Amino acid sequence: MAFTAADVKKLREMTNVGMMDCKKALAETDGDMDKAVEWLREKGLAKAAKKADRIAAEGMAYAAVCNECGVGAIVEVNCETDFCAKSAPFGDFVKDICTMVMTDNPADVDTLKTCKYPGSELTLAEVIPEKVMSIGENMQIRRFARFAENTSVSYVHAGGKIGVLVNLKVEGGIDATEIGRDVAMQIAALNPRFWDKSQVPDSVLDEEKKILVAQMDNDPKMANKPAEVKDKIAAGKIGKFYEENCLLQQSFVKDGSLTVEKYIESAAKALGGKVSFVDAVRFEKGEGIEKKQEDFAAEVAAQMNQSK
Repeated sequence: MAFTAADVKKLREMTNVGMMDCKKALAETDGDMDKAVEWLREKGLAKAAKKADRIAAEGMAYAAVCNECGVGAIVEVNCETDFCAKSAPFGDFVKDICTMVMTDNPADVDTLKTCKYPGSELTLAEVIPEKVMSIGENMQIRRFARFAENTSVSYVHAGGKIGVLVNLKVEGGIDATEIGRDVAMQIAALNPRFWDKSQVPDSVLDEEKKILVAQMDNDPKMANKPAEVKDKIAAGKIGKFYEENCLLQQSFVKDGSLTVEKYIESAAKALGGKVSFVDAVRFEKGEGIEKKQEDFAAEVAAQMNQSK
């Protein structure tokens, strides 16, 4: 029985085994899908398949900058438990993936998986099943980003709970590492919705003004004021929205007398240069992933009932 590339892809999705091993399994079993799965299990390669359906909501967010080329990268790789996330093998795996993003500049996660794994002739896609089996948990490469221009500074908080990569335009030949790290820590701590007030869409501002007017409508002291007055008051309070939601307009955590924008400006001036914020990426591990809630009491009770 012949098999196609679609069959190889289907077998890979079923078993979470590398593409080449799936192709070999189909070749060995004359294209029979069920026998191919059995062949992979016999070879010990399909052990990872049982782990593939488990929710990987823990893991690590990691960011780094290449000392030689200056390219910065940030990745999030997920696993099932915090215990695994804190293990050295998993940490090394995540760092290797970050290095691959720096050096290979892949377009997306699928492309990244086709790149050669550091120190190996295998692709990342072929290495992942081996890592799943050796580490013992399902793992997913969720996302990454990369900055190749300007000056990048990385920050990793709490061993990989949050990763931040900041990109700055630096003039005057100064070392802006400390400035970048301070900005990255601000982003990690406060997670601003926007970098600058100029990025806030009109639709967001309109909604915010609508909420402010509604608050005045419900305030006995303000309710009877004319609508145009309320609109002007709401517009005047938008500055507070910027201060709370926009990085450069936020109060600098280390010195509340300065905004982040003013801190960057003054810190760069003190060093004899000029620094401008360009962009940043913030990843928080497991962000937005629905975690399975374990009810251990119910599980024990169920086991006890089954044993009766």
